[in-house]
Parts: sequence; structure tokens; C-alpha cells
Amino acid sequence: VKLKPIYFDYNKWNIRPDAASELDKIIVVMNKYPNMEVELLAYTDCRGTNAYNNDLSQKRANSTIEYIQTRISKPTRITGKGVGETKPVNACACEDGVVSDCSETEHQKNRRSEFIVRK
Repeated sequence: VKLKPIYFDYNKWNIRPDAASELDKIIVVMNKYPNMEVELLAYTDCRGTNAYNNDLSQKRANSTIEYIQTRISKPTRITGKGVGETKPVNACACEDGVVSDCSETEHQKNRRSEFIVRK
């Protein structure tokens, strides 16, 4: 099963309509396979402090988990955590006072939740 990531707006953790559509697909699969377990990792782009981004990514993880848990049997089958700005999908870096010259579209790719089927 290939689960696509969902994306977030800058400095936000609410589930956007395009993300809800993708989450609804995950929900269908999880309800079809009642023993399936999924873990998610939520990320931010590089803008902001590490502490702020860790908190923001946890809020993203929580909102994603809550969305899925309220729509599946056995809500404990979805777990996850926020991991801040770790593992960007591109070279958009802002560390050590570097001001990123990445476009908003490039930053958007890093503001995501990814899903891993664990069982």
C-alpha cells in the first residue's frame, strides 16, 4: 500500500481540503484492513527555531492523527510524532543564520506528514 504525504500551510497545522481528500483514502484502506497499523511523521520547513518547529510538527501530527482516529475502527492503529525540520525533501536550509532562497513551493514540499505501514 502506497500512502501519499499530506501538506500544510506555512505556520499552520489544520487539515486542508486537499489533505482531507488524501486522508480519506487512507481511512478507506485502514477500514478495509482492520489489523493494519500506520505510523506518521510530521515535518516543518526550515523557517523558525528548532524548538518552534518541533512544537509545530507535533501539532501537525496530532491534527492528522485525530482526523484519522475519529473515522476508523480501533483508533490506536494510527500513531505518530512531530519531528520538526528534520529530513527535508530538498535543499531548502535555514540553519545557522542562513536565509533560504527557496521558493514557497519548495518550502511547501517540506511541510508534510508522511505515512508508514507498520503492520
